[in-house]
Amino acid sequence: MSLVFAAIAPHGTLAVPDVPGAEVPGSATTQAAMEELGRRFDRASPDATIVLTPHNVHVDGHFAVVLAGRIAGSLADWDAPSVVLECPVDLLLAAEVVVALHDAQIPVVGASFGANDPGAATAPMDWGALIPLWVMGGRADPQVPAVIASPARDRPFEEHVRAGAAIAQAAEASGKRVALIASADHGHAHDADGPYGFDPASKEYDNRIVEIVRNDRLVDLLQIDAELVDAAKADSFWQLLMLHGALGDGWRGEFLSYEAPTYFGMLCAAYTRAGQTRKV
Repeated sequence: MSLVFAAIAPHGTLAVPDVPGAEVPGSATTQAAMEELGRRFDRASPDATIVLTPHNVHVDGHFAVVLAGRIAGSLADWDAPSVVLECPVDLLLAAEVVVALHDAQIPVVGASFGANDPGAATAPMDWGALIPLWVMGGRADPQVPAVIASPARDRPFEEHVRAGAAIAQAAEASGKRVALIASADHGHAHDADGPYGFDPASKEYDNRIVEIVRNDRLVDLLQIDAELVDAAKADSFWQLLMLHGALGDGWRGEFLSYEAPTYFGMLCAAYTRAGQTRKV
């Protein structure tokens, strides 16, 4: 047992299917692609889901993994108060991810919240985790336990690739069927009226990411200049590097959608093991 499903999924409210507040023209393709990711996730029948999110715990110089028994959050601050989710954490797998990163000499911390007993603690669920889990496993019956991991933007790009490989090793050693989701929105400066203003770097960056995913060449992420990532106000690069490290050469990607209906870009893609026939 190891990784059985992997995906790139957006985390803007616009990506949530059939939710008030998400009816922005130009987001229907993304919502349909998210529903397709949900169907593929269900067919893979994972025992746990690892979400790589840029919006949870930020620790200077370190990757971070949530070590609380549950996570809970809502999109009330993002124009979708009806989206509320509480989900169990796979504490054993989360701890194994911390150990795997540490053993790979990658700086990592485990973080909890509230109760001193991790099993009784409930950590905030950020929108970067909530939105993918809303579609993939978080509302299943029974729910699929999650593991929340944060990248470290102040660490080297190559280290993120190694971190992804360590996470995949932890999944393999767990004996569980594990799904891996890179929660990623892309350039955030597509619209002069958006919170980050306009910069043509956002379109350039997003075009490059779309090309890389379409061509199934995540290794080419390492050719993207750091200055472009910064100028584009990208919110995806580090999680994609980790996804690349986790999947290596043994997986095949399928581009599903890309849209930028407002100030940020959203992309959906699904990954299956090489040689594995996708069930319809």
